[in-house]
Amino acid sequence: PRTNEHTALEQFEGGPCAVIAPVQAFLLKNVLFNRESSNWRQMSEEDQKAALCSTLSEILESACSSPSTGFCLVTWAKGQSPHTSTQTNTQTQSPPQTQDTPKPESSQPSQEQQPSDHILAIITFTVNLKLVNLTFEFHNLSFCLFQLRSKRTVMSVSDLREEVLSLYHTWRGCCGVLLFLYSVILTKGIENIKNEIQDTMEPLIDPVHGHGSQSLVNLLVTGHAVSNVWDGDRECSGMKLHGIHKQASVGFLTLMESLRYCKVGTFLKSPKFPIWILGSETHLSVFFTKEMSLVGPESPSEQARRVFQSFDPEDNGFIPESLLEDVMKALDLVSEPEYVSLVKSKLDPESLGIILLGPFLLEFFPDQDSGIPDSFPVYHYNGLKQSNHKERVEYVEGTALVLGFEDPMVRTDDTPVKRCLQTKWPYIELLWTTDRSPSLN
Repeated sequence: PRTNEHTALEQFEGGPCAVIAPVQAFLLKNVLFNRESSNWRQMSEEDQKAALCSTLSEILESACSSPSTGFCLVTWAKGQSPHTSTQTNTQTQSPPQTQDTPKPESSQPSQEQQPSDHILAIITFTVNLKLVNLTFEFHNLSFCLFQLRSKRTVMSVSDLREEVLSLYHTWRGCCGVLLFLYSVILTKGIENIKNEIQDTMEPLIDPVHGHGSQSLVNLLVTGHAVSNVWDGDRECSGMKLHGIHKQASVGFLTLMESLRYCKVGTFLKSPKFPIWILGSETHLSVFFTKEMSLVGPESPSEQARRVFQSFDPEDNGFIPESLLEDVMKALDLVSEPEYVSLVKSKLDPESLGIILLGPFLLEFFPDQDSGIPDSFPVYHYNGLKQSNHKERVEYVEGTALVLGFEDPMVRTDDTPVKRCLQTKWPYIELLWTTDRSPSLN
């Protein structure tokens, strides 16, 4: 069955979510915030085409390391596009008469690389970085590699957008995910990826299970194939570990943080638009809303929470009372010893030696308005049809409440989606319109 959502990409097998979910997140950003129409879930075929191609161009622009090197688009050799299936691997809802046949080659001038050189470059990179497993479940890659004969290079953004648009049916057709992935890699440059990735032996795609690495997700989301999700670079035993260097357009949250395997930095956790890719152990989905106040400037209470938690790296929800003075100084609060002692006695009346986050926030920011409404509509996307109700890819609608403290009266569920979102909003509550909560997997 086809998806009912005009703006949703459908994933038919496990594996390519590391490409599909970032594309879906950017597609939603463009549909929700760059279009004048308020009915974002209903789009004509022409609008779908424009939105998808604009999104693919945007990701390619972000991946380009230097304008002088241009943008690379990998496609089929003329007359060699496979017709093994009418099912597409990235598919927005469209009329059934749409064919997965390639559009005529663009009339725009482009540079062609010799087929043998291009194939050699792809295979060499595949072997060296273990980029793809030659038994990819969702495509017979050896067949695809045999067919991958054409690499176009365009030098300007306007030419890129026109070329991507001309290849619309290629992106939607057999191996469209793979072709776009190769386009991003060659636009970025293999050497540039090797320089950014922490361990050059780390595969961008796991050769056994086909899961995309964090480096691949970061490349598509930020244009940089770094391996970590924290802000900036860190020194560890004399090694520089690369992280995220600027605020991302769309965000990333992971269940792994709730399990304390990692901690996502502000640049990914607080993006420019209220759209977050959600990572589970094995899959990527997307959580989004139109509520721009969620990504507005940090309120004083939010800053206080962040600073307090920086002194609580274990996320215990409390700090030793010996650190209270440091927290108050970091927040430019009055920090005279006598006053700090008074605050300690008030926040720790039983002399347990700890200061809890909740009472601390209530003491100094009792009536802070974060600017976030009491409740607002939210949506969740999972591109795997088997993870959706009746195996139809549809946005699951819900209502979110972002509270400043835990309130047992409004406690909802305890699902993986909620635990993932709690790494950003500790006291978020979710009320879904469906009988079952959406799935992270």
